Amino acid sequence: MDPGGTFIDYYTRVFHINNETINIWSHLLGFIYFTYQQYYTNCVVLPSIGSHPADHIVFTLSIFGMQICMFLSASYHTFGCSSIVMRQKWLKMDVFGISAGLLGMYLNGIYTAFFCFQINDTNGCGMGENCCKVKKSSSLSDDATPGYTGGERKRKLQLSSLSDCAPYDATQEIIFPPELKHKNFDSLSFAYDHHHTKWYQPVDYDDLLTLKRELPHARLISGNSELAIELKFRFIDLPVLINPKQVKELYVKRVEENGVYMGTGMSLTDMDRYVVKLMNELTVEQVKVLQNIHEMLHWFAGTHVRNVASVSGNIATASPISDLNPIWMAANAQVVLDSADRGERRCCIDENFFLGYRKTCIRSDEVIKAVVVPLTTKNEHFAAYKQAQRREDDIAIVTGAFFVKINPDTFIVEKIRIAFGGMAPTTKLTLTTMSKLEGQFWSQGFLDQALSLLSEEMKLPAGVPGGMSQYRLSLALSFFFKFFLKVSKDLNFMEVQNVEQNLTIGNTIPKSLNATQVYQEVNDKQKYDDPVGRPLKHVSGDKHTTGEAVYCDDINVADCLHIAFVTSPIAHGTLNSIDYTAALHLNGVIGYIDAYDVYTGAQIGHHNDTPVFVKDEITFHGQPIAAIVATDHEIARKAASLVKLDTAAKKPIVTIKQALEADSFIFKHFVIHSSLNDNETVVKNDWSKYERVVEGSIDMGGQEHFYLETQQCIVIPHEDDELEIIISNQCVNDVHIEVAKCLGIAQHKISTTVKRIGGGFGGKESTGAILAVPASLAARKFNKPMKLKLERFDDMAITGTRHPFTLQYKLAVDENGKFIDLDYTAISNSGHTMDLSMGVMQRAMVHADNVYKFGNADITGKMCKTHLASNTAFRGFGGPQGMFGTEIMVKHVAEQFNWDHDEIREKNFYQEGDCTPFGMHLNQCNVTRTWKECKTNSDYCKRLEEVKKFNSENKFRKRGIYLTPTRFGIGFGLKQLNQAGALVLVYTDGSVLVSHGGMEMGQGLHTKILQIAARCLEIPIEKVHIRDTATDKVPNSSATAASVGSDLNGLAVQDACRQILERLEPFKKENPEGGWLEWVNSAYVNRVSLSASGFGIIHHEPVDFFNGKGAELFGYSVYGTAACEVEVDCLTGDHHLLRTDIVMDVGESLNPAIDIGQIEGAFIQGYGLFTMEEIKIRPDGIRLTRGPGTYKIPSADDVPKNFNVSLLGNSSNKMGIFSSKAIGEPPLFLGSCAFFAIREAVRAYRVQNGKKEYFVFNSPSTPERIRMACEDFVTQHVPALPEEGSYTPWTASV
Repeated sequence: MDPGGTFIDYYTRVFHINNETINIWSHLLGFIYFTYQQYYTNCVVLPSIGSHPADHIVFTLSIFGMQICMFLSASYHTFGCSSIVMRQKWLKMDVFGISAGLLGMYLNGIYTAFFCFQINDTNGCGMGENCCKVKKSSSLSDDATPGYTGGERKRKLQLSSLSDCAPYDATQEIIFPPELKHKNFDSLSFAYDHHHTKWYQPVDYDDLLTLKRELPHARLISGNSELAIELKFRFIDLPVLINPKQVKELYVKRVEENGVYMGTGMSLTDMDRYVVKLMNELTVEQVKVLQNIHEMLHWFAGTHVRNVASVSGNIATASPISDLNPIWMAANAQVVLDSADRGERRCCIDENFFLGYRKTCIRSDEVIKAVVVPLTTKNEHFAAYKQAQRREDDIAIVTGAFFVKINPDTFIVEKIRIAFGGMAPTTKLTLTTMSKLEGQFWSQGFLDQALSLLSEEMKLPAGVPGGMSQYRLSLALSFFFKFFLKVSKDLNFMEVQNVEQNLTIGNTIPKSLNATQVYQEVNDKQKYDDPVGRPLKHVSGDKHTTGEAVYCDDINVADCLHIAFVTSPIAHGTLNSIDYTAALHLNGVIGYIDAYDVYTGAQIGHHNDTPVFVKDEITFHGQPIAAIVATDHEIARKAASLVKLDTAAKKPIVTIKQALEADSFIFKHFVIHSSLNDNETVVKNDWSKYERVVEGSIDMGGQEHFYLETQQCIVIPHEDDELEIIISNQCVNDVHIEVAKCLGIAQHKISTTVKRIGGGFGGKESTGAILAVPASLAARKFNKPMKLKLERFDDMAITGTRHPFTLQYKLAVDENGKFIDLDYTAISNSGHTMDLSMGVMQRAMVHADNVYKFGNADITGKMCKTHLASNTAFRGFGGPQGMFGTEIMVKHVAEQFNWDHDEIREKNFYQEGDCTPFGMHLNQCNVTRTWKECKTNSDYCKRLEEVKKFNSENKFRKRGIYLTPTRFGIGFGLKQLNQAGALVLVYTDGSVLVSHGGMEMGQGLHTKILQIAARCLEIPIEKVHIRDTATDKVPNSSATAASVGSDLNGLAVQDACRQILERLEPFKKENPEGGWLEWVNSAYVNRVSLSASGFGIIHHEPVDFFNGKGAELFGYSVYGTAACEVEVDCLTGDHHLLRTDIVMDVGESLNPAIDIGQIEGAFIQGYGLFTMEEIKIRPDGIRLTRGPGTYKIPSADDVPKNFNVSLLGNSSNKMGIFSSKAIGEPPLFLGSCAFFAIREAVRAYRVQNGKKEYFVFNSPSTPERIRMACEDFVTQHVPALPEEGSYTPWTASV
């Protein structure tokens, strides 16, 4: 008999329970509970069970209450889902269920809270006295998920206090090579000739000048930060290089009569140290320029660059977006130039210094000897400002530097200098504005005049190179406004408006990290050597840290040749011809492969729609046309750049808007109709009857994967057409299949292996064939091993990104804020071929409800075909896009009807057993639990009031705080992919080798599998090892994706271990006092197999996306909630993420350390997606973001210093391995919480300025979008863009 039947039969016979009894018991037990709760509150702490007679009574009642709750839960789950009628009958018993549940869970929780959640002084909670445990708050929830099996478990606040780490010992640092010091190479001059390049290192200053006279076009090299980029990507010819770093005269530094002389041999770090020294020695009035140099250098590149780079390179390269050049110009600094023939001269860095883009007045035989920075005097004021896409280690969008001298008696401006970088082809002095402002009275009218003059003089055309014409002008104006207020405050000129305002954001951010990681320890009854549930470190963590971890590029194969792609320079057009002549003449080039080497008609991709190489039609910029084979990587790359292509360009389709206009779709549209869950036909509702309807659209950009290790592979040919493939990829099976298909050989002759990869995030799920097939073709053609590794520049152009989406919605709500009806359309930019766009769209559609119940929902998905690289899988796989549109919709409702968005959410949250629009019933639904716990942990309500107070007191700085929930379904969208295999081998020394279909990409999958295998075999984890992932050990494996790596492969390993244990059982009975080793050897002696192949599957029922009929698609969902607080500079668009709190439901965690690491990493990646990562593509389809110089991911500085992650306690998952839940993808959407917090701050600024209506705020919330949404008196000076179509924008919104 099933458990539900047993419970019903037992309780109805013994207790004669009926509806009347239920009502009586619910009231009685509820009264007893609340009476006891009062007693507990008064007593504060119960010393122990049994110390008071009431304890026994209440404890007994709590157990009884739990039993009744179990009875109802089991009954409901047994019968409640069989039909709508039965569900309705059981739901009538909610009152009793709630009361009994409260009694059992709360009373049991009281004891658990005292005995298991005690404060542990060694936890080192960063929240100090505000720790939720110290405050005795209910943030450590006393609730439990239905079916929780973990028992009593302690909760800890931190994974590690780092108290066991050895103290830093400077003597253990790597030393400078003694032999170089001993032979004084640094004081010797020499010349070196290598590969057509001559390198000179003089030590005598006169020799340096002579060299520059004799070799006027020689490049001086200091930090190599600029030159290396030119060498890498432009393949420039450098016949002569001069290193001046050993010339002592270039290190002279001194204070002169009116300035500071600093030699250009000094690194930026040395210069900064000298500046700080002078700031401490000179008066405050003298060092105003120096102070700004010091502050700017903090944001100048990274420490490693500043340690070697020189200011001379920054001046000589004449970058129009230089951080320092505007400071030199506004301060009227000088450079000391010297030549052998004409001697030394001093030249002001002014309007005559920069002659044009990347051109200066420095003559070819001159050396920049020093820079001279003026000291400021009394009544002189100076400030500099910079805004970049990312604060740390990023080039400027606009830099502004300002100098003014004001008569303190008359407040007349005697002299003013204003310089900008990023506003013209050169660093620019605003000569017209300066001339008109000199002699003016410093006042509010002066500000208005200055803004008008600057807006006219610095106005940029709409299609200006670099784009952002409006934003750049607003930055220039905002910088001047900031300077104006600063000077007014210094002058104590209180007649100026807003002079009292503090304009600096992030002042309250602590310098050190203040973080907690809350998790449950394993049950005290768990065996000591059972590793499951313990926070073990990543099995390869030490190797990652020391650099010993082996990746694809670390593998060197004898006689290996190298491949580099020849790629398309246009996005759409025709390939007329290819000329390899110049490339083949380069020494080291072996040959080439192109479309004519491909097996007839063979195409890669799941839908056989992607050509290996272009033959006729070009369909995206960066598309592989051919590949050069050479003796090393750099020769292959250079040769590829020499191949001449004759192409004819056509107008491409780049954006979703263009695709919709052209009716360009990659496949038929998908639909979901929630009405089909209960009806045979789709219900068509009359929208005119609804009184409250919101309708809108929102855009969400794509995201580059930016894995640390770019895509690469090695192919080794063997006898009998065998191929050995070593690749950095998430799906060895797909690579296996594609190579076999395109080369026309059987799969059993191919072995595909992955040791580990340096990050994947979905970008290496389906794209492996792009590399593996050409490399395999070349390996067979030339009968040599081949290595193909993509430079970041090419990887970002070829392999696709997260799908950009446009999300359209129409939502009807009732007078109470309940969601009645939804019409939702998701439109994706799929790129030029299908790839995984179908799966991405389907997942977006089944997450369009997020955590909310809709009375009716009709969801449509459309996939646009464009001339971009095929967009592909990315962590979340469409889920974040679908949920983003819904969360925007909730905000739209709240703002349009003036409702509280948190209350709207809570009214519409899914409850246990609710059915989604796509037909899945939500069991063990924990959205409300995570929401409430996060709300409490983060002290959200109190901080919300503090934010409101802050915003009322600050006019140009605004804060926002927000709560964001998420639900993520676990499993692949295709049924056949929800399977996995494993091979477990036991050796006679007792060691165990496990192979499974999943691969390690840093997410800790192998670590978890080791834990699972150790528990299943009941042996120490040290006895288990995983070597790699290979198709010759586990065939037909699914990609390591969809967050199911642990679920699927763990089940397969569990199955294999079960088989082995069954075989060992007779020997354990025969020798019960023996151990693992004895039993294994007994099995061997008795010829019992010690290897087993395991298999695992997870639940899946397919949804009919063609007709809209739903099904129980996933076995379970993962829930979570995040709270974020941000501070926004409304004048520049900059922001700081001040604090983040996350509560995540991971069931019974297999490894809290790895799970929390995944949560933290996913959140930051999501934060990047929604706030700063922006893919930029020209209207002609040319991709601009192709490396870290143009594409910005979050840096360490962007991680919130107050970062708290809590794993939901007392949660189990009946559908997961050992009651755990998947964790890889679910937390990513929580990064959008920062986006919405930013939007709250922007809205506060808009409301302050009289704009209370709902506003469209697309993702990502870059500084540009933030500033331009903060409409004010500054943006009124910015001209509107011309009519669309009348100009060519710099970038297209894809």
